[in-house]
Amino acid sequence: MRQYMTLPWWSWLLMGLGLALFIALVALSIRRNRGIKRSLFATPYVLWIIIFTVLPCLLIAYYSLTDASGNLTLDNFRTFWDSNHIMREQLRGVAGDEIAATVVRGSVNVDTLVYSLWMAFLCTAICLLLGYPAALFMADRNMKLGATLVVLFIIPMWMNFLLRTIAWMSLLEDSGLINSLLRSLGLGPVQLMYNQQAVLLGMVYNFLPFMVFPIYTSLNKLDPKLGEAAADLGCNPWRTLYKVTMPLSVPGVISGITMVFMPSVTTFFIPRVLGGGNTQMFGDLIESTFLFSGDWNLGSALSLIMMVLILISLSILRKADPNGEGGGIA
Repeated sequence: MRQYMTLPWWSWLLMGLGLALFIALVALSIRRNRGIKRSLFATPYVLWIIIFTVLPCLLIAYYSLTDASGNLTLDNFRTFWDSNHIMREQLRGVAGDEIAATVVRGSVNVDTLVYSLWMAFLCTAICLLLGYPAALFMADRNMKLGATLVVLFIIPMWMNFLLRTIAWMSLLEDSGLINSLLRSLGLGPVQLMYNQQAVLLGMVYNFLPFMVFPIYTSLNKLDPKLGEAAADLGCNPWRTLYKVTMPLSVPGVISGITMVFMPSVTTFFIPRVLGGGNTQMFGDLIESTFLFSGDWNLGSALSLIMMVLILISLSILRKADPNGEGGGIA
């Protein structure tokens, strides 16, 4: 097991060249413009992106395509598909092909990804079913409580993500508030934690605002005259919602789905706390591969697979919302 990893020489070279290029561009810009232009103040952002975004992505790709000795290999991706691949190869070198062929394919990694995708799908679907009516209610200009509801949704997000998740333990555990209430009613305790339902509840609670706010933004930007025009043409409120409001809010829906689905796939703290280790998601697998197994190469391959899924999700968002009208709070 490798406890520490050293960065390859080219990563230090890239950081040095990036810093030197940044300083040279700043000096050249000042010299050409005989002073500092306002656009020059945005250049530190480019340096930040190179060091903390581009370079880490290159390192992940490098480690995923190499082994512990730094040699190029695809074994990390083979191990993702077959968790027994390394053991089979080691056994082949010791006992021969016939004995190695008896080792069946291990599907732990793929099964974990499929399970994570399924849980993320359920979380996204529930958040959409709960979030769209909430956003519709908040965006209703005839409701005086709309702005208050926005604030009530924002306030829990000011609290740390870990604290919000741990707070559910005081409600769901055997001696928690809900079971104490059930005992007082003579209904007895119920197992509310350490199962799939508890994990799903924690995911929906934490990611619901990321569904509500993009949809709320899209609905809040709609011209109220569109609803009035639909009513003049004979549409009742439900038909107006189906024919006018919902199609125009699709960018917000797509943005909300993306902002909920991808964090749900990669989440790792919620299953550990509310699932008690009984459920493992892809984020838990990546964390354990890096921290406990010490296998940076396999962990990087798993992370790269997740990055591909994120890029696919972002490409879908780009096509459905090319102008970026679905995100943020108006």
